[in-house]
Order: sequence, then C-alpha cells, then structure tokens
Amino acid sequence: MERSLTHIALFAALVAALGLVPRLDLAAGVPITAQSLGIMLCGTVLGARKGALAVLLFLLLVALGLPLLAGGRGGLGVFVGPSVGYLIGFPIAAFVAGWVMERTTLPPGWAALAAAIIGGIGVLSLFGILGLALMLDKTLIEAAVIALAFLPGDIVKAGLAGLITQSIATARPAALLSRAG
Repeated sequence: MERSLTHIALFAALVAALGLVPRLDLAAGVPITAQSLGIMLCGTVLGARKGALAVLLFLLLVALGLPLLAGGRGGLGVFVGPSVGYLIGFPIAAFVAGWVMERTTLPPGWAALAAAIIGGIGVLSLFGILGLALMLDKTLIEAAVIALAFLPGDIVKAGLAGLITQSIATARPAALLSRAG
C-alpha cells in the first residue's frame, strides 16, 4: 500500500515537472506541452488503476490552485477553459494506456507505443476535441482541425513513452508495474 502511494505520488510529480518544459501556445488557447507524455507514462509504467490515480492526484492539486499546468496555471478556472476536455481526458487516457499495456503480449516497448497511441493520443484527442468544440463554440470537425496541430508532437511523445518504458523494463523489470502480476 505504502509503495503504491509512493508510485502514484511520484508519477503525479512527474506530470507536474513536465509542465516546466516551456509550452507553445496555440491560437485556440490550448498549449502544446510535455505533460501528455507524463499521462502516457503513468499508464504504460504504473498500469491502468495506479496510472489513473496518479493523474487524478495531479488534477486535484491543480484544482486546489497549485500552478502545475504548463505555464504555471492552476485553480478551478482551468476547468472552464479550452483545455477542459484534455484535462478531463487525462485520467481516462492514462487508464486506457495502462489497460492496453496490461493486456498485450507485445514486448514492453512496442506495447507502450501502442498503449500511448491508443490512450495518450486517441482517447485524449477525443476528449480534447469535445472540449474544444464545447468551449470554443465550434463544430466537431472544426475542433478536430484545431486539434491536428497536436498530432506531430503527440506521435513523438508516444515514441518516447515506448522508449522510456522499454528502458525501465530492461533496467528494472520489477519497476514496470503495468506488467507485474
């Protein structure tokens, strides 16, 4: 139990730390950040349940006002802006990535790449597009076009999630909790 809490807190801190990487602001008001890499890693390394819990802890801290989102943003106001769909999708994306990781028999790096693409890109984009459409009063097609700007970076982040997860599996197999048990 104590070890699980430590892992959850550590990965919540990782997502927060990735917010320190300078963001690139888009005209739609949703920044391109490294934090989605952290969401992918929560799932691929911790697994579905613990990965989602790490992201929920991170979001709780953001809601309480800690400036943990890229650009030092935090507080309840971020949940009524154009990024709301992505924020709501964070724990679900981590869960799906972890679920895929837990159930595939592919080698860890390939499994993590697939999990990051399905959860960290597919699921997260779905929620992000819905949020953009709602908050910016756009059609789903218009919101999807806006979200296309994230795709090249997301593909790079999914590749990094695969490489990092494979490195963890090689160096410390027991640390890859998504494959334990």
